[in-house]
Order: sequence, then structure tokens, then C-alpha cells
Amino acid sequence: MRPNEDPSLNIPSSPPPTELPRPRLQRMGDIRPHPVRSAGTQPALPQVPPTTQAPRPFHDFYPNPTPAPSTPQQPPVPLALPQPELPPLLEEPKKKRGSKLKMFIVGIGILLLLVIVAIGTAFVWYQQQLQPVATATGSKSATVRVVVASGSTPSTIATKLKSLGLIRSETAFLLYTKLTGTKDILKAGTYNLSASQSVAEIVNHLVAGKEDTFSMTFLPGDTLANHRKRLIQAGYSAVEVDEALAKTYDSPLFQTKPSSTGLEGYIYGETYQFDASASVSDVLDRTFTEFEKQVEAYDLVAGFKKQGLTLYEGITLASIIQREVSNTSDQKQVAQVFYSRLKQNMPLGSDVTYQYAADKLGVARDPGLDSPYNTRRYPGLPPGPIASPGLTALQAVAAPASGDYLFFLSGDDDKTYFAHTDAEHQQNITKHCQKKCSIL
Repeated sequence: MRPNEDPSLNIPSSPPPTELPRPRLQRMGDIRPHPVRSAGTQPALPQVPPTTQAPRPFHDFYPNPTPAPSTPQQPPVPLALPQPELPPLLEEPKKKRGSKLKMFIVGIGILLLLVIVAIGTAFVWYQQQLQPVATATGSKSATVRVVVASGSTPSTIATKLKSLGLIRSETAFLLYTKLTGTKDILKAGTYNLSASQSVAEIVNHLVAGKEDTFSMTFLPGDTLANHRKRLIQAGYSAVEVDEALAKTYDSPLFQTKPSSTGLEGYIYGETYQFDASASVSDVLDRTFTEFEKQVEAYDLVAGFKKQGLTLYEGITLASIIQREVSNTSDQKQVAQVFYSRLKQNMPLGSDVTYQYAADKLGVARDPGLDSPYNTRRYPGLPPGPIASPGLTALQAVAAPASGDYLFFLSGDDDKTYFAHTDAEHQQNITKHCQKKCSIL
């Protein structure tokens, strides 16, 4: 029995798919509009208009487990949408291969030119830095004492030479020693170098390693302050010089010298030769030794004693005479004037003594300066020498000329005029000393 043949169900069975009735077509006039229902009522289902399409096959409703072969589906044809019109692209101009090569060659040429200019500039600078410093500054080519300590590196040596004003550039100095292969053969020692020497000459000097000798001249009549400057100019530091000048030296020359006084007057004026390794103390010792030789050679101690003076006092009086006059015969006569004044307890009246005191104190030169060195105000000898006396001044003190003069002056013509009385002295001033006598 078919499933739908149960009479109790009273459900008509569906005809087979092939027996389904074909839908009846309605005429357009038979289609009635749907009635309008009031709100709240259930709307009727819309009437589906009859279709003219063919009935659907059976397998659409009852799929067969064995699918029927399907025809290959064609891919969907994409809809052709209208494309917006774009402005035409600008085509880049095609560069020719030859122009690229040309630009590359030009770039390389410019680069090479810059390199050549840089190398040329560096070479010119390097050559200039090897020249003597004195050539660039026009300074004097005074020698400078340079101590190269053992173990000093080329960099240390270059720094010292630059600080002393002997080379222009540390970099150029180091580069030169590297290029010439002298970097590791610079020898320690004490040398006298000059700003007029080129880097090549200085390096050769240090490579040779032969320590130099140098000469130093101390002038008779110069003060200790000027001697100090001369030592510093020779290459010694101010600290070295001051330490040496403050030392106590063991010499017969200082037997009568008060311990509270300095070395003023004791550096004998002469030209000396020293090894470059000589210290300031070595230099000073050499001058003291030379002074002792002169004292002994001319028996100055006995000569001073004959005049009632110690060696220290004789040096003090000789230093005043040295500053007053330089002519040997005049020095002896001036010594006679001073001895005559000392015997009469008259002030020596020497202008050079108050000038020395003023310069040492750093004040204006004034004949009325209140200082024990001012022999215009105070009788007797000053506390100590005011300069380094020369041999002729020392001999003048030991053996003065005869006479009874009490006055003298150095005229504008550099001649010395003596007088017995103050009236004669004033006449000499009027006649011979209009310029010099007005100078303080």
C-alpha cells in the first residue's frame, strides 16, 4: 500500500511528478486585487501568480543518492564596470647610456681634483711648519737650554719644544720624525737650541746626541735682578734661578758677608763657557770661583784692609764706583773722593745708591727716598753692594788715587769733573752738567 492510501488519513496522495497537473493560466482580466483588511486581522497570504515556467524536475525535490552527471558550469562573466578616465602618464625621458657615463666621469674628475687640492694644501702647510720659528715671527735667534730627560717620548719632546717657542707645530714635528725614521733615535741630553733652526736641524741635533756648550756673559755694573733675567734668557726656569740664588754657598768669598744679605755684587762680571747640562748653581759657583781668583791674584783683601775695609765692604764700595764711572783712572780718583768723605763723616752723596733702592722697591726715583741705601741721606756705606763690580773698580778701592777732592760729577760730554769745594762743584754743574744733572 502506498503511504497515502490509508483511508483514515483522507489525504489525497500526490501524483507522481510526471502526473502533476499543469498550472492553469489565468487571463489578465480574471486577476482580482487583494481585499484590504482592517488592522488587527491576519493578512491573507499573497496569491502567487501562475507561472509559465516548466515544472521543476523530480530530482530537485527528491535528490538521488547517485548524482547525475552535471554539465560543467561556465565561470561567471564579470560585469564590465565603467572605468574612470585617468590622465595619461608622463613617460620619463630615456637617458642615454653615454650621458650617464659622462656624468660619472665628471664626478670622478671633481673628486680627484678635490683630493689633489687637499693633498697640495696639506703639503704646503707641512712645509711651512718645518721652517724656523724666527723666520715667521722675526724674533731673535737666542739659544734656549733644552733638557731632554731619559725616556722622553717624541710627543713629550715636541710639546717641550713648542712651549719653548722652538717649533711651530707639534704635529709637523712628529710627522717629520716618522717620515725620516728618526722617531725612535732622539737622544736624551741637554741642548742649546735656537728659534732660527728648522725642524730638520733640531731633529739632527737631537739625533746626534752631543750635548752643547754655551757661553754666558755677566756684565760688570749689572744688578742681581739683571743677572737673574740673563739666566732665564739662557733657558733656565724662573724657579730654578730663584732657588739657586737663595742657596747658601761655601766659599772664602763670603767669609765677611752678613748672612742676612743676598748675592748682590758677588756674581763676577765675565764671559763664561758652560756645558749645556750645567745647572744654575753650577753657573753661579763658576762666577764665585772666578771672583776668588781675582781677589787672590791682586791681593785685594790686603788692599781693602789697608783702607780700613773688609772684603764685603770693599766689594760694596767698588760696586758704587762701578756704577758711577767706567774709566779706570777716574775710578781711582772717585775712590779717593769717597774715602775723603768717609773720613770726614760726610754722606757719600752718590745718586746711584738711591736709584738702586728705588728700583729695588719699585718706586719712583727720589733723592729724598728714605732708604739705608740712599747715601744722600745717610752717611757711611750702604748695607751692601748695589751691583757686580769689575776688576778695575775693585783695584781702585784697594789702591785709590791721591788727592783731596770732595766732589765729582759726570758731565754731558761723559767726562768726570772733580772739585774741592761745593762752590766749585756748582760751577762744574753749570758748565758741564745741564742734562745729566737734571735726571733723577
